[in-house]
Amino acid sequence: MKNKSINRRRFLKRAAGTAVGAIGFPYVIRSSALGKGGTVAPSNRIVMGAIGVGSQGTNDMKGFLSKSEVQMAAVCDVDRKHRDKAKQIVNTKYQNNDCRTYLDFRDLIARGDLDAVCLALPDQWHGIIAIAAVRAGLDIHGQKPLARTIVECRAICDAVKRYGVVWQTGSQQRSSRNFHYACELVRNGRLGKVHRVDVGLPTGQSCDPQPLLPVPEGLDWNMWLGPAPWRPFCDFGRGSCHWDWRWIMDYSGGQLTDWAGHHIDIAHWGLGLEYTGPVEIEGKGIFPRDGLYNVPIEYKIKCKYANGLVMNISNSDHDRSKPISMGAKWYGEKGWLHVKRSGIWAQPESILKEIIGPDEIRLYESRDHKQDFLNCIKSRQKPVAPVEVAHRSISVALLGEIAMLTGRKLKWDPQNEQFINDDEAARLLSRPMRSPWHL
Repeated sequence: MKNKSINRRRFLKRAAGTAVGAIGFPYVIRSSALGKGGTVAPSNRIVMGAIGVGSQGTNDMKGFLSKSEVQMAAVCDVDRKHRDKAKQIVNTKYQNNDCRTYLDFRDLIARGDLDAVCLALPDQWHGIIAIAAVRAGLDIHGQKPLARTIVECRAICDAVKRYGVVWQTGSQQRSSRNFHYACELVRNGRLGKVHRVDVGLPTGQSCDPQPLLPVPEGLDWNMWLGPAPWRPFCDFGRGSCHWDWRWIMDYSGGQLTDWAGHHIDIAHWGLGLEYTGPVEIEGKGIFPRDGLYNVPIEYKIKCKYANGLVMNISNSDHDRSKPISMGAKWYGEKGWLHVKRSGIWAQPESILKEIIGPDEIRLYESRDHKQDFLNCIKSRQKPVAPVEVAHRSISVALLGEIAMLTGRKLKWDPQNEQFINDDEAARLLSRPMRSPWHL
């Protein structure tokens, strides 16, 4: 039944692509494309493409390449070096030369033979490319943050719901035993009533002004910028534009938005707040005075939820007298619990010996983030990190960014996703897109 479901979806997508005049490709997966020694029949394969194959994108692609039920058929990137490297990795895996490369994501999406794509792109591109893939009926593994603005995030959520695709966010901490266990402990009252959670994220960076340079050979700079404002090319800090774009507001919110999809996500999961948001937000940040980067280096944000709980978010060494460590730390009537990637701690320590009983709250359990996505492609169930959860996680950071930019406490309606009586803040819920790009 699952195989028939996948094949039926491929047929419908191909028909839809023909109806809108999509680029036509023969819908045939040759047996040679599966590589030598394959054990999964072509009809059982999940055919994937990868859009954005820089460092994180290549890591994600390799993760899916390791799965026997996946056939990685195509890669796309605006930098020819990335495309060629990714193609070589895929072809080496399958011992053939069948991987197709694309500069324009629209050409990859229009193939008609894909079941899913993995996306790893600068934040300004997330909304446009994700929605294009959703409209093509493709299931998506998309890297966090969900998008650059709250308006784009909501548009992605609405599209995923409308078209019925499976979305897994790359918030892989949800598939880690430490984080899962910590959240179950908090959910099941081991701390008593929780009144506060501290979220520690990394500290930002600064950079001196950089000279203008010729666009590197093989890079489509205009396409890299996409909907972001035009600017001449320069080195963003490490010899290219492919990593340090995170510290420029046109493309990202810095460490705040880069890590919110991890630790704010976990803070919400432990509290059962992953489908709502705060009602009040205030924040202060230290922004670079000059130079290339303009996102906050240090930041301190306070959010209040409808139930009275307070979430404090800061870079992990913002207050040097009382630093908030990386990760999520919940404070309750009976003690505290702190979890991050390197471990889990609690006071009293006996909390960590607790066993979650069969009749208590059991959270969705995944021990392999990418396999969970593949399983859900077959079952059509929501994975461990669904799209709405990703939206609510990054929204907290984006609201904090707006609070810092406006310099005042903001009141927020999390159900309707609107500021209350603040037109200036409302204008910052979206960012202008450079023509011809739009959602």
